[in-house]
Amino acid sequence: MNLEQRIDLLVNLGHYVLSGDEGWRASKDRASEANRWFTPEFIELAVGQIAQEYLAEGPLRSWTEKYSLPSENPNPRHVGVIMAGNIPLVGFHDFLCTFITGHRQTIKPSSRDEILIRRLADKLAELDPETRQLVSFADRLKGCEVFIGTGSNNSARYFDYYFGKYPHIIRRNRTSVAILSGEESEEDLGGLADDVNQYFGLGCRSVTKLYVPENYDFIPLLQAFRKYDYLADQHKYRNNYDYNLALLILNKKLYMTNGSILLAEERSLFSPIGVLHYEYYKESGTALSGLKSNPDVQCIVGQGLVPFGRAQRPALDDYADGVDTLQFLLSLTP
Repeated sequence: MNLEQRIDLLVNLGHYVLSGDEGWRASKDRASEANRWFTPEFIELAVGQIAQEYLAEGPLRSWTEKYSLPSENPNPRHVGVIMAGNIPLVGFHDFLCTFITGHRQTIKPSSRDEILIRRLADKLAELDPETRQLVSFADRLKGCEVFIGTGSNNSARYFDYYFGKYPHIIRRNRTSVAILSGEESEEDLGGLADDVNQYFGLGCRSVTKLYVPENYDFIPLLQAFRKYDYLADQHKYRNNYDYNLALLILNKKLYMTNGSILLAEERSLFSPIGVLHYEYYKESGTALSGLKSNPDVQCIVGQGLVPFGRAQRPALDDYADGVDTLQFLLSLTP
């Protein structure tokens, strides 16, 4: 299978993802039932992002042309891909990079997110049975020569121990932040609400902390965040919100809320579900310089940085942890 064939297959897969196919709808329904964090809204958000940003012909061709991918892979390797399960199809980009470079891959999906990726792999096989030789699934990765693994800090230590002697990319916990000037428009704050609340804040690109100037007025921000008031109707989210509200009250900590999200002043970048941390700065440049070198930060939202509302919509070349996955896979083929 050459590069042109793989691109055509992926474009057709994108059409399928956006279709009203009954089997695809059933898979999305089953994924939502299996993992209550995967609401129908957020599944549609994830698959729409994949179809528009990853599987459209224009972006695919522009992306691959930058790397001068050969038409055929003369020495395909066996890549083990360990996927996380925090948001729907979070491991799709690793699958895509491995497939487009012509390597064979065995996927170990998360038990929390296996229905959708398996269905998409099955669809590829329906479009071209040859893909069954390129994509498989297993609970244990045996015989792999290369590994791409994403998980928690604890699981990353496990990956390092077992896969460190092989070529690998191993990803750990990361989160995202936003730097505000206090001059953001209503539209900016609405975009920030998306960056914070989409996927319940469970993604590595979810903004979990704000850096704000002294005397910042939080009222417009809390009002803008009301577009996600309905999240409080989801019982898993509400349980987290209520639990963290109780902790703040018991610990006599200052907090702000609009009834669906809690704002608390904390130094930690990582915030619990239902909570958004914030910290004051004196100079935004000083805050930014420290964040750019922080290994826990995935992306930084703000003026002149990742645009408001775009944190959850990475392009094909927005690589997790800043590691160029496609170049890594290309380097495996002499």
